[in-house]
Amino acid sequence: MTAWEDVAADMRGRIERGEWETGSLIPKERELQDLYGAGRETVRRAVAQLTAEGLLEPRRRRGTLVLGRPPRQRLTRSRMVFRDELGYYFDPQAQPWRALRTPSVSRGPVPYDVAALLHAEPGTEVVIRERLMGDPETGEPKQLATTYIPAPLAAELPVLGQAVTGPGGIYDRMEEAGHGPIRWTEAISARAPSPEEAKALRLASGVPLLRILRLAESPAGRPLEVNDTRMDGERFEVGYSITRDTSAQR
Repeated sequence: MTAWEDVAADMRGRIERGEWETGSLIPKERELQDLYGAGRETVRRAVAQLTAEGLLEPRRRRGTLVLGRPPRQRLTRSRMVFRDELGYYFDPQAQPWRALRTPSVSRGPVPYDVAALLHAEPGTEVVIRERLMGDPETGEPKQLATTYIPAPLAAELPVLGQAVTGPGGIYDRMEEAGHGPIRWTEAISARAPSPEEAKALRLASGVPLLRILRLAESPAGRPLEVNDTRMDGERFEVGYSITRDTSAQR
């Protein structure tokens, strides 16, 4: 590693071990130069890197504040779908979250990775439903959820393109129309947020998105919908239980 990367790694370790506590100020620039036997540019690059990672925050006329890493909240996914009076849901821990602003419904081009799941060409027009979900008491945002519905299906079921889809939501409307029982598959990944996503979720600079991409299909394999859920990758993790296959029984 370069000199500034070595310095950044040591500083990162001090923060994660609690030597530099959250809410405290790190040593001044001259002190850091003496501590690491490094030049000013090396120290500045290291501080800039940790600022980009969301671990530090320069404060005017005060110094550089330690933000630390927020505690993670585990979303335990039991690989099951649940149902309550509002309809189907997949995360028991996230079920109390509610829309923090009026959900939007529009038509637009489908992203390339979602297009592959919908068996559509990238850029094909789809119905797009977007929601910002969070704590209804504090107003703290927790996740962005974007739903993509093929235009032909929305033409068959116009209610899918409406702001209010009735009890049980879009999945009930699809199953009532004979497209059920719906089956779901999902993939978990991470990526950098767009500026709009970072602003909506109040992400610190350099924090990645945790992304859960879920496909809903009919029993015949017709793609019905893709749900793209994004969360703060520093605050959330996905956990699940592991069971033994018959080959691993003792």
